[in-house]
Amino acid sequence: METTDVIRSKYEALRGGLDETMRRRWAAAEAKALGHGGMTQVAKATGLSLPTIRRGVRELADEVPHVPGRSRRSGAGRKPLLEKDPTLIATLDALVDPLTRGDPSSPLRWTCKSTARLAQELQSQGHRVSDQTVSRLLHAQEYSLQAPSKTQEGNQHPDRNAQFEYINARVKQFQRRGQPVISVDAKKKELVGDFYNRGQEWQPKGVPERVRVHDFIDPELGKAIPYGVYDVAHNDGWVSVGIDHDTPAFAVASIRQWWLHMGVRSYPRAKELLITADSGGSNSVRSRLWKLELQRLADELGLRIHVCHLPPGTSKWNKIEHRLFCHITQNWRGRPLVSLAVIVNLIGSTTTAAGLRVQAGLDPAPYPTGLKVSDEQLGAVHLKPDSFHGDWNYQILPNRPQN
Repeated sequence: METTDVIRSKYEALRGGLDETMRRRWAAAEAKALGHGGMTQVAKATGLSLPTIRRGVRELADEVPHVPGRSRRSGAGRKPLLEKDPTLIATLDALVDPLTRGDPSSPLRWTCKSTARLAQELQSQGHRVSDQTVSRLLHAQEYSLQAPSKTQEGNQHPDRNAQFEYINARVKQFQRRGQPVISVDAKKKELVGDFYNRGQEWQPKGVPERVRVHDFIDPELGKAIPYGVYDVAHNDGWVSVGIDHDTPAFAVASIRQWWLHMGVRSYPRAKELLITADSGGSNSVRSRLWKLELQRLADELGLRIHVCHLPPGTSKWNKIEHRLFCHITQNWRGRPLVSLAVIVNLIGSTTTAAGLRVQAGLDPAPYPTGLKVSDEQLGAVHLKPDSFHGDWNYQILPNRPQN
């Protein structure tokens, strides 16, 4: 139970036996016990005004004796706000939540509904309230400040679940045969330099790492583009750190580096390779250059390359996100990424208790954007669509015979 709820329940239990003087002194004692901000919490819980509670604090401090009996004649004193203004709550509700309260034409529908703005609009409609009163009324009506919650994923493709089941079945088939399965994706681009990096790290007390106030790209240091390849079976990964653009050519080059540095040793008898990837980005399901570069990779490695794309709008379910990238982010939390060497070393030092191993390398090659793939070039790709959703699932066969 929250502090205000506890105070409210105590006040409701005691108020019938307290006169006006004892009510404000009891409220003052509760406020002093709570410490900083106590008077505000007590005011919200009891409905007493801050001046009333402050008066009680002064009386306690000055040890003013309490004379039992009625402090004023019956019926005297300020009338409760809601008794004087019975339409106030309904008007406030319509301003805060106009659609569910049946008032889509609310004047504050398209503006920030701060307590000051709400009080201003209520005053313009003839209600005599302050922003503090609005805050107290909102809490009494069980409103609270809340951020939007990411729970809706938008329109779902009708074959979304079927595609996940298909990918899962394909992964199991490859693993039973001892063939490699990798999950690929590009991580968020990072500015290189002494910029703020979210998170905290142990430092000597009072000596925090000093970073720039503004996150404007340094033209000399540029940005880092990490593209990751995660081996599902072996729980290890490769990350190429590019410095130019995140293009299909860069994505396939990163897969090539994973194979040369890690894959060929882990799968010396591999004949096939299964890639699971998002539907967008540099490994987009619609990218012609992605398929052309995979054809070149298949020819170079002599592997039959199978690709399964995750359904649109489901990138967060890509295994590389929660098996590799999240641990990299955790490893460099609170550290300015001052150079490309620092970024590569931090990525390569990422480990977990579950045995994750990561290797990383810098890729300084240029990857220009805007490259066009002609119909003739695309036609030369030995692409074989799968029987289920051939646009999402397909194979690319090497041009030379496999060993």
